[in-house]
Amino acid sequence: MFQLILDWSEMWALIIPLVTYYFHRHQPGYFRVILVYLWIAFILNSAGDLIGDFKRYLPDWMQSNLILYAIHSISRFVCFAYFFFLIKQSHFLRLRRVLPFLYLLFVIANYIFLEDYLDQNHLSGNLFTIEAYFLLIYCLLYYLSELRDEVKSFGDDQTFWIVTGLSIYVVINFFIFLFYVPLISENASLAEKMWSIHNVAYIILCLSITKAMYVPVRPIY
Repeated sequence: MFQLILDWSEMWALIIPLVTYYFHRHQPGYFRVILVYLWIAFILNSAGDLIGDFKRYLPDWMQSNLILYAIHSISRFVCFAYFFFLIKQSHFLRLRRVLPFLYLLFVIANYIFLEDYLDQNHLSGNLFTIEAYFLLIYCLLYYLSELRDEVKSFGDDQTFWIVTGLSIYVVINFFIFLFYVPLISENASLAEKMWSIHNVAYIILCLSITKAMYVPVRPIY
């Protein structure tokens, strides 16, 4: 039963921040892109879980949910990259502007030479790894910028909780994404357990976003 709940956590964990937002609508402008991501993720993950559990009742062309994972990965990067652009930190501006283009270059190169994102029989592990790598750079630049500004308290900042949840997610999952695909063929049972760890990290991300909505918006002077 616990494993079933964990398997569906990519869907129900998103309900927590979405419902919380319904009662805490007064959020800063940069939160809109987070809300967009939550809805995209909820739709894609719900469809993916339903296909995964009930594919035997579906026609052949609908029995794979792997393309949904690829779309989710790209959508997550785009939304969070735009989030980092919106929070207007004062350091590493040029590097943050270059990162989306580097990400796009890696994604295109990976598609041309290594992975076909449209292949319904292959999970795009490299795509997830690239996403995690670049989002981790964004997170590190955020913390370095905060340190340069000599911010005395992090816990009272909404962005801190969002970035911290994202940091935990990408740090935990970078190596999972990197080795998950080859591990499927070598040890499917271990691969399944590793994805459960991914789901726990995703729950932490959703809870961190939820926590951020309870933090008063830090005034900008």
